Amino acid sequence: MAVVEGVYVLRDASITVETVAYPNQLTVARLVPDTPMQQLRTLVPDGAIVDVDSAVWTLELTIVQKNNTGGLVKVLRAATPGAELDVVLTPKNLTGEDVATFVILAMPAPFGGEQGAFPTAEMVFPVKGQPVFTSVA
Repeated sequence: MAVVEGVYVLRDASITVETVAYPNQLTVARLVPDTPMQQLRTLVPDGAIVDVDSAVWTLELTIVQKNNTGGLVKVLRAATPGAELDVVLTPKNLTGEDVATFVILAMPAPFGGEQGAFPTAEMVFPVKGQPVFTSVA
């Protein structure tokens, strides 16, 4: 079986919010498209009319709750809900790999968690417009 080229394990990923990096405070960072589609079957056996709309994006994050200075959850709680925050997501920091630059709308982060465990905050942020994909130089 042939080896698949260009596949990588997500580690050493980088995410910046408002030009501040938070690489060691996340366990999940995923940009997800929601692409509406409609399909109409016609009377002929292979007849179909299909329309695919523009994607609406969200950013899924699982954040370790660092509730003091330098913590992303602290920054999110301090931000005005709905404020625009610039984000850069770099899943693998290697030359030629993709980088996504986009704007999210701020939402307040949860506080607290389960006894005896590292508290995390699972959050989904709306992305304003479309992300811009470029390559690591």
